[in-house]
Amino acid sequence: MNNVSTGNAGEYFVAGELERRGFTCAVPMSNTKDFDILIINRNNNKQYAIQVKTTMHKKKSWMLSKKNEKLYADNIFYVFVSLNELETPEFHVVPSKVVAEKIKEDHQNWLSVPGKNGKIHNDSSMRIFNDDDNIFLNRWDLLI
Repeated sequence: MNNVSTGNAGEYFVAGELERRGFTCAVPMSNTKDFDILIINRNNNKQYAIQVKTTMHKKKSWMLSKKNEKLYADNIFYVFVSLNELETPEFHVVPSKVVAEKIKEDHQNWLSVPGKNGKIHNDSSMRIFNDDDNIFLNRWDLLI
């Protein structure tokens, strides 16, 4: 699968899971800035913007960018999807403020530690979010 297919699969898996859990979902047909899915909780009418990030691999690591350090609000969530090399997908549901703080802190830590041969890391706009300990695995309850 290419990157576009991987991203599309992740978005539709997330939308299907949210519908199953009592949300009404709107998946825009074209690329929309800052969100991939808009949802409404059918029980309490709360609305959320969902940013979906998908990896084909089993490793719980997703690429973001510096702009994600500033993309946060109480009604913005990330759902990180691991397609597990086409086995059963896993979903990591994370509040946007947690993502913003974690990627900023992790990037600063990475910059402060020398790389190979003691060389200083060059700054870049790339960021990485990890959930190796599965803290946010299936935390759909955060969307209530």
